[in-house]
Amino acid sequence: VQLQASGGGLVQPGGSLRLSCVVSGITLDDYAIGWFRQAPGKEHRLVAAISWQSADRFYIDSVKGRFTTSRDNAKNMVYLQMNRLNAEDTAVYYCAAVMGPWTQIPTIPWRSWASRGQGTQVTVSS
Repeated sequence: VQLQASGGGLVQPGGSLRLSCVVSGITLDDYAIGWFRQAPGKEHRLVAAISWQSADRFYIDSVKGRFTTSRDNAKNMVYLQMNRLNAEDTAVYYCAAVMGPWTQIPTIPWRSWASRGQGTQVTVSS
């Protein structure tokens, strides 16, 4: 099972980035794909997730209305569109996959996600 996030970079406050995650080695219908971020000195935190089967979405309050996660079934890709970025969004972003009831997905801690790929750095700075 492999997940690889890409698309990070340096962006000015108010700018946008789109992260991509390519997933392989699993039957995606059974999974939710999550986007975590880890800021310096802090723990990993789930910021968004999408159910592959139903396309239900979850966002933490601080990114609602700014971030959008989507999937491309044909390409086994998941995306995180990030708009109106601010300094608090600076972190290493990871995509990960987990199986479980959708209602419990937001409560599953980072260490329990079955597949954790390499992260991509997002830096918001002027």
